[in-house]
Amino acid sequence: MKGLLSRCRALPVLATCSHQLSGCGPHRFYHRDPETGKRLVLSRMFQPQNLREDQVLSLEGRSGDLTCKSQRLMLQVGLIHPAGPGSYHLLPYTVRALEKLERLIDQEMQAIGGQKVNMPSLSPAELWRATSRWDLMGKELLRLRDRHGKEYCLGPTHEEAVTALVASQKIVSYKQLPFLLYQVTRKFRDEPRPRFGLLRGREFYMKDMYSFDASPEAARHTYDLVGEAYSSLFRRLGLQCVRVQADVGSIGGTASHEFQLPANIGEDRFAVCPGCGFSANMETLGMSHTDCPACRGPLTEARGIEVGHTFHLGTRYSSIFNAQFTDAQGKPVLAEMGCYGLGMTRILAAAIEVLSTEDCVRWPGLLAPYQVCLIPPKKGSKEEAAAELAGHLYDLITETLPQLRGEVLLDDRTHRTIGNRLKDANKLGYPFVIIAGKRALEDPAHFEVWSQNTGEVVFLTREGVTEFLSQVQVV
Repeated sequence: MKGLLSRCRALPVLATCSHQLSGCGPHRFYHRDPETGKRLVLSRMFQPQNLREDQVLSLEGRSGDLTCKSQRLMLQVGLIHPAGPGSYHLLPYTVRALEKLERLIDQEMQAIGGQKVNMPSLSPAELWRATSRWDLMGKELLRLRDRHGKEYCLGPTHEEAVTALVASQKIVSYKQLPFLLYQVTRKFRDEPRPRFGLLRGREFYMKDMYSFDASPEAARHTYDLVGEAYSSLFRRLGLQCVRVQADVGSIGGTASHEFQLPANIGEDRFAVCPGCGFSANMETLGMSHTDCPACRGPLTEARGIEVGHTFHLGTRYSSIFNAQFTDAQGKPVLAEMGCYGLGMTRILAAAIEVLSTEDCVRWPGLLAPYQVCLIPPKKGSKEEAAAELAGHLYDLITETLPQLRGEVLLDDRTHRTIGNRLKDANKLGYPFVIIAGKRALEDPAHFEVWSQNTGEVVFLTREGVTEFLSQVQVV
């Protein structure tokens, strides 16, 4: 980014006098589909803001419920709104960020052969009884009966459902494997004490993948392949996640790894060996371990937020539901399985937790709901004549940089000062904020460009602005 800013500073000053633009008619400001070509404006956004601490506390009931930065900030700036204990309305900015995260996940999963499915949230009790998890999961399962008395749960995970689905396909050849089936859906868990906003709720979005392989060796290869795809995803997001050995828990299997994002509020404790790179959850390692079991070097302990989990299942589920394939000799063989989860709403909240300041949201660049916020001058101010230039700059950006169509938001609340709107933009964490202030009235016009994630500010001509923004990556 510093190199980019340096190049932008060196750009030639190109004439963009206001009289050159006078032939263009005035534009009305709309919040519309980007394909229509109309401008996206902030005044039309549905975004309840609760910028005072006392207002945020009233939303969550007790002051003790607001125990982490991400929860407080997401409530303050209108990213989420409480709907019930451990349940939140996800508001437009959050939905946009999650859609971008899903696109990133699709890219990584489909690059390794993943096929997207969508399974029902309503899961029959008999599937869970077959694996004994109807009782093992205890009160965590949200259970219900239909009008005929048939029992169901709202799925917290889908091992039973997907294995029964594959088992229903009676003739599967080894040549068709591996199957890597994944989905992005709401999950439900009856948490005894929901906390930390989206980090621990009763309903949440998860990407869950299930693999079916022809041999233990092939299954292990798939397991490692998915783990590498997860690491790639977190690198693209700029999140320094640590892959640690973990317990298999109620899901079962023969191996398990968590992806932990180091954070002070993390509920998990894990150990890392700086020498050889060994890492493990403290529950797996045992509380008394102070030396690395691999190289005997000293271990460093940290707290983390679990944002992903992988399991090597073997035939635990395929044997129960008889999920088979025919081998090269035509004989039926049980499929070797793995399962892999990414907590989507948790990734979003965890990223905000570790990247943000105490007062301002900061996003992974690729997940920012909008990449650019453009602030025209206040109505009635000395700089008001620059408002038309701001509108033309909006149009120039979206016309010459197709990747930014739908990514530029115009703060048309011109009854407010530039300073007040800049403060809001800072809180919301747009990666780039462009201000049409008094220097926009110079010949040529210069716009104030803030790079939120680096704190750098430069003044650029409109051509300089488009050159600067041409390097912005979107998904």
